[in-house]
This record gives sequence, C-alpha cells and structure tokens, in this order.
Amino acid sequence: MSMAGNLRKVTSLGKVGGLRKVARLTRRHTRVDLSHPARSPLGSAVVNCVTYQDGVRVPGGRDLVEAVERVRKSRDGFVWLGLHEPTDREFAGVAELFDLHPLAVEDAVEAHQRPKLERYGDTLFAVFKTVCYVEHKELTATSEVVNTGEIMIFIGPDFVITVRHGRHGSLGPLREELEANPQQLAKGPAAVLHAIADHVVDDYLSVTDAVQEDIDQVETDVFAENGARTDPGRIYQLKRELLELKRAVAPLGRPIQELATRPIRVIDPEIQAYFRDVSDHLLRATEQIAAFDELLNSILQAHLAQVSVAQNEDMRKITAWAALIAVPTMVTGVYGMNFTFMPELHWRFGYPLVLVAIAVGCRVLYRGFKRNGWL
Repeated sequence: MSMAGNLRKVTSLGKVGGLRKVARLTRRHTRVDLSHPARSPLGSAVVNCVTYQDGVRVPGGRDLVEAVERVRKSRDGFVWLGLHEPTDREFAGVAELFDLHPLAVEDAVEAHQRPKLERYGDTLFAVFKTVCYVEHKELTATSEVVNTGEIMIFIGPDFVITVRHGRHGSLGPLREELEANPQQLAKGPAAVLHAIADHVVDDYLSVTDAVQEDIDQVETDVFAENGARTDPGRIYQLKRELLELKRAVAPLGRPIQELATRPIRVIDPEIQAYFRDVSDHLLRATEQIAAFDELLNSILQAHLAQVSVAQNEDMRKITAWAALIAVPTMVTGVYGMNFTFMPELHWRFGYPLVLVAIAVGCRVLYRGFKRNGWL
C-alpha cells in the first residue's frame, strides 16, 4: 500500500489560534518511518527529517506524521523534510500530508523549472537554480564549465520541504550552520528559506569569480603574439556556459525582490531585511555576468579581426614572392622561345649578363617589399 493509503487525509478540524490540526492515522496505525531508506515509503529520496523548537533541534525518531502532530499541537517549532529527486509515488504521501498544491508538486517532481516564487494559500513555493563550477586543467572547445541543478522549497507556517535535483547543492552544511545559530533558526521556516537563498546566491558569486579566470586566460591567449591561432571554439564554449549561468541567475531577481519587499504571510518582516541583502548580492552577480558576456563578444570580435589581419599578411607575402618569382620566369620564358634572331643570343657573356639582370631585378623588388612590410 502506498504512503497515501497508509495516511489519513489531512483535514481541517477548525482553527485554533489560526493553526490547523493534523488528523490521526488510520485504524491500522501505520507510521511513516524515515529512519532508514529501506523502511521508508519514500525510499532513498529522503535526506533528512528534523523537528526544531525555539531554534533547537529536537532529538528523537524521524516519524514524519508524529513530528507534524507534535509541532502543530504545541503550536511551536517546525519540521524540515529534505528530499532528493523523489518520484511521483514517493512524493504523493508528503503532498497529501501537507496539503500541497498539485501544480507545485508536479513542478517539484519534474524539475527543469525557471526560478520563480508562487503562493498557494498559506504555502509558499520557491524554485532556485543551483550552480557549481566544473574544474578543468585547460579550457577546450568541449569543456564543461558550469553545472546546474535545482532546489524546490515549500514553506508553510510549521514546515519546510526542500526538494533537490542534481548532484551538487547539498544542504547538509547549510543545515549545520543554521543549527549553530539557534536565534536565527527560531524565526521559523522563513529563516530557512533565506539561508537557502543566500547560499544559492553566494554560489553564483563564487562561480562568476571562477569563470572570470577562464575569461582572463582566453583574453590573454587571444592578445598574445600568436593570438590569431587561438581556437575560437574555446570562446564559443565559454559563451555557451555563460548563457547557462545567465539562465540560472537572471530570472531569480524578481522572486527575491518579491520576498524582500512584498508582504507575505509566512515571511516575517524581520526576515525581509535579510532578503534585501540577498537581492543586492544577486544584482552584483547579474551585472558581472552581463559584463562577461559583453567582454566575450569583444574578445571574439578582436580574435576575428586578428585572423583577418593575419590572412591579409599572408596574402601580401604570397603576392610578394609571386612577384619575385615572376621576374626570372618572364626572362627565361622569353629566351626559351625558338627564334633565330634574339638579343645577345650568340654573345659570349650573354648568359651571365641575363643571370645578373635577373638577380638585380629580384633584389630591387625584395628590398621594396621588405621596406613596405610585405615580407
């Protein structure tokens, strides 16, 4: 039986102090045990399930329904459930327990979403694009520079659900940092949302700094002595990777701005001040990416100009050598004709004189081309 069949539907039993109560389990009294993936209806998708009260982690089991019941009965604290790439079946019970909107659930499971912020009643749904820099010894035309993932976050009055997609962007270190600051964590789920947003944007800045080093290296190679021989594929590849980074960073501006300025029920006004700081950092990353894009365009144009100049120089050299070769070719061609009466044909010094004339003519042309920079 699926998790949705084991759990009773979460119903509204009236509001006491503005909070909903959680229904009890079915008559079979089946619990959602998250202590081990093999025993969990959610399988290996579960990363962690923790309850916090007054900013302090509550020790004990990881039974999701029991944790939610305890939090909502005490009207204090919240539950943080972390998942990694869950399937529809794995996420169905969680969606039912927390009364999540089907459209948000579909986005969280399918992934490949643009950064956005949506509100469904008392639940806030946010999508963040995570990025990481792919280390490489040397940038080539096929090097992967930026790798992206996604974090979907459901925020309610007493719960946080994070759904992560991709092989990077683990929230374990972030959770430890938050637990080391109980005063901030006591501000509720909104504090977790801010911490995740701040973490994601900080990664943007780190990646842009790393990408700048690649751009600087390409720029150095292009303007080097043999810059025309630089592989243009490296520049195009860097532009493609920069475009992927831009798709992750640029759309996040509006959601962060909404979190920083617009009144939202589940976001404490005190937390909004922190989102304004995140918005400033995001703006810096966006401006850097736009500047990088313009710089790469300039580098590419400079490289194409260098290639054109190099081709012109090659053509001038070829033309100059062709002119030098044309002198002996013309003279020997004339004397190669089978006529009886030719100038100095039977003269004893005629042949040496022709050779000297050819050498002098070639020498004069060579000096002229050399002086004009053709050779």
